[in-house]
Amino acid sequence: MSTNLAAAVTLSAGTSTGEAVQFWILGTVAVVGALCTILMKKAVHSALCLAGTMIVLAVFYLANGAYFLGIVQIVVYTGAIMMLFLFVVMLVGVTAADSLKETIKGQRWWAVACGLGFGILLAAGIGNASLSEFTGLGAANGAYGGNVEGLAALIFTKYVFAFEITGALLITAAVGAMVLTHRERTERARTQRELAEQRVREGKHVPPLPAPGVYARHNAVDIAGLLPDGTPSELTVISTLRERGQVRDVSSEALSDLKALEQRSAERLGREEEASR
Repeated sequence: MSTNLAAAVTLSAGTSTGEAVQFWILGTVAVVGALCTILMKKAVHSALCLAGTMIVLAVFYLANGAYFLGIVQIVVYTGAIMMLFLFVVMLVGVTAADSLKETIKGQRWWAVACGLGFGILLAAGIGNASLSEFTGLGAANGAYGGNVEGLAALIFTKYVFAFEITGALLITAAVGAMVLTHRERTERARTQRELAEQRVREGKHVPPLPAPGVYARHNAVDIAGLLPDGTPSELTVISTLRERGQVRDVSSEALSDLKALEQRSAERLGREEEASR
């Protein structure tokens, strides 16, 4: 056992070229993802960047021999928790306008204070790691008989309180997500007959709306159908396209074609009358 520990310490003392290249490339990706998490304007993009950063951290764990932590990082944090955040964001419908309103008074100052505190803790941890001697994962895992055994010993003895608090926070987040996305109906849903009767009473368009497009030449949804006088009908195009300004107007083209057709018809009828005479 002592020989294996000495070999593990010797291997951990140096860093190979592959490990260095992996660290600098993936480390850059992790830092960029972390910065994009707080700089992106859309909440969905921020959640995706954070998920990418967590995947890079899982690769670091696997490369350093912490296989259990690497799998847990991918399955639990990236695959479950981050996807839960992403689905909640999409279901609740968080927009950029929500960041302009403070639902909790003074939350920005609290966020700045927590960020500074986390930065101090991170700097202290890095300083402690650089000043103290690194024993390596081989020695740490060997003390308890393996990586999984050592992790279990730390979680359920030294860090059991922090572990339970984290579990309670995750359960609270899941319950909060369900509460925010739940929409309870306070009145009975109306039937199709009742909706039709309401449209008749309000004087709205009772039959189905006309299809978009002009005759057989255009069948696109962004082209309004023409009325008998050649003007476009607003009922044939959905309001979303009209608000976006994505409706193509072919009424002038259709009217010019109609005039040309009438002119050709008049000329043909005139020639037939002359021939009959």
